[in-house]
Amino acid sequence: SHFPNNFILLTLYLNKMKVAVLLSGSGVYDGSEITESTAALIHLSRAGCDYQCFAPDQDQMHVVNHVTGEPMEGETRNVLIESARIARGAVTALEELTVEEFDAIVVPGGFGVAKNLCNLAVKGKDMEVDPTVDKILKEFHAAKKPIGLSCIAPVLGAKSLPDGVKITMGMESGDDFPHSWAIPAAQAMGATHVSVDKPATEAVVDSDNKVVTCVAYMYSGKPHEIYDSVGNLVDEIVKMISN
Repeated sequence: SHFPNNFILLTLYLNKMKVAVLLSGSGVYDGSEITESTAALIHLSRAGCDYQCFAPDQDQMHVVNHVTGEPMEGETRNVLIESARIARGAVTALEELTVEEFDAIVVPGGFGVAKNLCNLAVKGKDMEVDPTVDKILKEFHAAKKPIGLSCIAPVLGAKSLPDGVKITMGMESGDDFPHSWAIPAAQAMGATHVSVDKPATEAVVDSDNKVVTCVAYMYSGKPHEIYDSVGNLVDEIVKMISN
């Protein structure tokens, strides 16, 4: 008599959603933004997803003293090793990511995206995406699997995905949106930008391209607003996988 319930549980287990999370270091100024990254992992976990963290096995562009905001001369750090701090050690080199094994990918923000996953911080609208990152995003897109991009990470979609991809990075101006300089760069790379005003917690969905973006710390919000922003991104990703 227990068979149907056990069968349903087994089916749910076998069909458990698996999401790749792409990190870019540890710390807002030279790596992944920590609040956004942990928010993504918590919301994915609560939604019943399995996740695996990945990061490039390469040196960071530079190392920033997070007290002063200044680069630290003569110091080098590895993106994979730093990302392991957020992932509690459970992080894999990005080169080993197999798209077939995952239902979606989520990329939290932080300046590591603009420095280690691409070179937006140096080249602006003329940026290039790291070749492995570019290849993986294109493979997820070709497989029609959802791509979630938080904060400044939508610039990766602007460059790697088809022209017209719909994204948000908040508002084009205003004291509450100090990083809005990235929006014209994304538009110059072919993205369609959707403005989202404070508290900037709603996610923007591009159903055609299966891309979900959220503002997160592109808005100078409170930690719970950032948590909710990333949570709405995860909710939309889970809906897409389920459909």
